[in-house]
Amino acid sequence: MRRVWIAVVLGSVMLSGCAVLPGGSGSVSFRNDLSFLEKHLDVVVLSDEASEAQVAVVPSLQGRVMTSTAKGGGGDSYGWINRELIASGKPLEHINAYGGEDRFWIGPEGGQFSVFFAKGVPFDLEHWFTPASIDTEPFDVVSQDRCTLTLTKEMQLKNYSGSSFDLRVDRDVRVLQAVEIAAALGVEPMPAVKMVGFETRNVMVNTGTRPWRKETGLLSIWILGMFNPSPETTVVVPFVAGEEAALGPIVNDAYFGKVPEERLIAGDGVLFFSGDGQYRSKIGLSPMRAKSVLGSYDASRKMLTIVQYNKPSSARDYVNSMWEMQDEPYRGDVVNSYNDGPPAPEEEPLGPFYELETSSPAVSLGVGGSITHMHRTMHLTGPETALDPIARRLLGVGIDDITSAMQ
Repeated sequence: MRRVWIAVVLGSVMLSGCAVLPGGSGSVSFRNDLSFLEKHLDVVVLSDEASEAQVAVVPSLQGRVMTSTAKGGGGDSYGWINRELIASGKPLEHINAYGGEDRFWIGPEGGQFSVFFAKGVPFDLEHWFTPASIDTEPFDVVSQDRCTLTLTKEMQLKNYSGSSFDLRVDRDVRVLQAVEIAAALGVEPMPAVKMVGFETRNVMVNTGTRPWRKETGLLSIWILGMFNPSPETTVVVPFVAGEEAALGPIVNDAYFGKVPEERLIAGDGVLFFSGDGQYRSKIGLSPMRAKSVLGSYDASRKMLTIVQYNKPSSARDYVNSMWEMQDEPYRGDVVNSYNDGPPAPEEEPLGPFYELETSSPAVSLGVGGSITHMHRTMHLTGPETALDPIARRLLGVGIDDITSAMQ
């Protein structure tokens, strides 16, 4: 398959650490992942000719960012890639989890307004199907320049209640310059901390002939990042502190059964959640609790990952993706984190991987109306003494707090 190279000025940015192949077989370089992808797919590589930072994007897989590095071909690769599925060339029936650090989805997944279940069927795995437009169909490339790839996709969806949606998705993938990363973090550039970052700007437009109404179902933009796990990876999710009577529960951990206490710990305004890829579990925060940032820290690689997104301060309606008929279909979560693991004792995990996810509000769009969701991913590596103030500023806790939380 052909490769498209795009240069972008990114400054002096780097990553370190060991990406883990499915099954935990060891580290893999960006060159290794890129070579594999190019055997099966057309890959757009955003890169900086003045440094070694690179980001691999695949338009045919909904323009997803598959992986990134900042040390050239020999540098470590950070996105989880489902090599077995991609190499097979055979799409699966229910979902094609190809992987990637930033992939585009649409919610809700469950409930009476779900776009994953046909009208009247049970909410179970047998009847759950990911819409092809966000699973197997390509996005069209509109334009590209030194730092941005722009894509678009026309879609038609139908929800569980029978409502139809005509829409267009416009998606920009952009690599961040070093000064932009520092500005997003609110810090001065530090030579000891090496960084790489990218963001996607995702726009959903109502191209139909009728407004979207709450009574018949709304949609949301849902961005999911899939990353390589390790036994020393901890997901960190800051939350708004306060009484449950006023703000509701701190966390929703009922997606796949209650998360064991040793895997989900509530600190002072922050949640610690295991990202080891060994136990299937998921958490979510409501708009009353969620902040506009979350992240993770892998102590084995000394890598801090920060995810930021645009969270409207007044928005309260978010789609509910629980697999059930819902009394409150717009009381869903804003941010989520998923940790992969065996679905049952005798079964194999899908990855393993862990995910950091964000969603847009559910908005009643008029004809021609649109909503925009920005999702930004940044990886930082360096001495823990240098990463500590960044973690404290962005996540509200220091590196020692993170590494000791799960011990």
